[in-house]
Amino acid sequence: MEQHNKPETESFAFADFLALSVHDMKNSLGMLIGALEQTIKEAQVSASPLSPQLGQMEYEAKRLNNNLLQLLCIYKISNRLYPVDIQEHPVRAVLEEIVMQNRPLLDFRNIRLELDCQNDSVWYFDKELLSGALNNALNNSIQHTADQLRLVAREVDGQLEIRVEDNGGGYPASLLHGSLAANKSINYYRGSTGLGMYFSVMVANLHQNNGHGGSLTVENGGAFGGGCFVLRLP
Repeated sequence: MEQHNKPETESFAFADFLALSVHDMKNSLGMLIGALEQTIKEAQVSASPLSPQLGQMEYEAKRLNNNLLQLLCIYKISNRLYPVDIQEHPVRAVLEEIVMQNRPLLDFRNIRLELDCQNDSVWYFDKELLSGALNNALNNSIQHTADQLRLVAREVDGQLEIRVEDNGGGYPASLLHGSLAANKSINYYRGSTGLGMYFSVMVANLHQNNGHGGSLTVENGGAFGGGCFVLRLP
């Protein structure tokens, strides 16, 4: 039977169309999140019984927004359209900015977050990529922790190690002993497709220095005995 393959240009055009559509959806979702945050504030002031439902809606909207952002980044990186920008940054200031972005959801869920990072710590990394990976890790941990999170940054064996630790149920053995990069289409501990983990692995791999690359691992334990997301940058 004769096979009719689609022209290569057509597949590229379709990929570009998907990327533009994702970008448009992300912009609309950003406006929706802004309106939702304002509605939540008003509901909290009036002690509305709808506050819990609104809080869950905010979590899901932000999770979807993160997924769309990761899809766009993966598309751009895969097509060599993303300008990786490795610059020196004050680590604590970047982490404080990420915590601030997640503060409304942390407060709404009554989750205590401990930030452990020296004030004078600096490192070279792409700020936007790192923020995307850590926002995803925090977003997932907020959903699965009991009531405590810990964000830690320190130098270990010549690398910057950033850990997101929770006091939830921990990661399953299948993920602890498997390949994180291969888990793009399965459901695991966090109840997602694995897109965020795949994106974070890609972020780690894009950071190279003197023949050494970044890495991502997950483990159980840490200060709270739960799941630990561990990103290392050279």
